[in-house]
Amino acid sequence: MIIDNRVLEKLEKLSMLKIEDEKKEELAEQLTEILAYVENLAELDTDNLDASFSTLLGGTPMREDLPSTNIEVSKSIFSHAPNGENDFFIVPKIIE
Repeated sequence: MIIDNRVLEKLEKLSMLKIEDEKKEELAEQLTEILAYVENLAELDTDNLDASFSTLLGGTPMREDLPSTNIEVSKSIFSHAPNGENDFFIVPKIIE
């Protein structure tokens, strides 16, 4: 797949990012290269692999999933958010 200006404009709108005009051509080339690499991965035969397949000996190390009650973590995260309310991020509507 080749990323052209039309696709790049859609990605820019969906991501809510402003891409500088002088960087658009370079970014389109980079995204095209990334997609070409991902298309190569589609050629791999994974039909006979288990969904939990791992290349690590003994599988993927797991940790216990414990909730954190440290209020300073959420305060730090929301201090960097452009707009937040009641521990939620406020974002512009993107679906018309």
